[in-house]
Amino acid sequence: MRYEVLIQPEAEQDIEEAYCWLAEQSPTRAALWYNRLVDAVLSLETLAARCPIAPESPVFQREIRHLVHGTYRILFTIKGNEVRILHVRHSARDHLKPE
Repeated sequence: MRYEVLIQPEAEQDIEEAYCWLAEQSPTRAALWYNRLVDAVLSLETLAARCPIAPESPVFQREIRHLVHGTYRILFTIKGNEVRILHVRHSARDHLKPE
C-alpha cells in the first residue's frame, strides 16, 4: 500500500527549530540532516507500518508510531492511506504528553 504523507504544522515547526539550531552549529551538517530527514519521511510512503509503536501511544489512546532519525524521533499516525507526521523531537526530550 502506498501512503500519502502529510506533515502537520507542529511537525513543520519542530523541523524548522531543529534545523535552525543545527545551522548555528554547522550549516553543512544542518543541510545534511534535513536532506536525510526528508528521505526518512518519504520512506513512510511505502513502509510506514515497519516502525514500532511510540512510548507515547498509550497516553494518547491511539496508535502513534515513531521512526528514529539520528538523535530525533519522527512521531506519526497511520489512518487509512494517510501517514500524518505529528512531531519531530530530539530523543533526549521527555516523551510527548497531552497538553
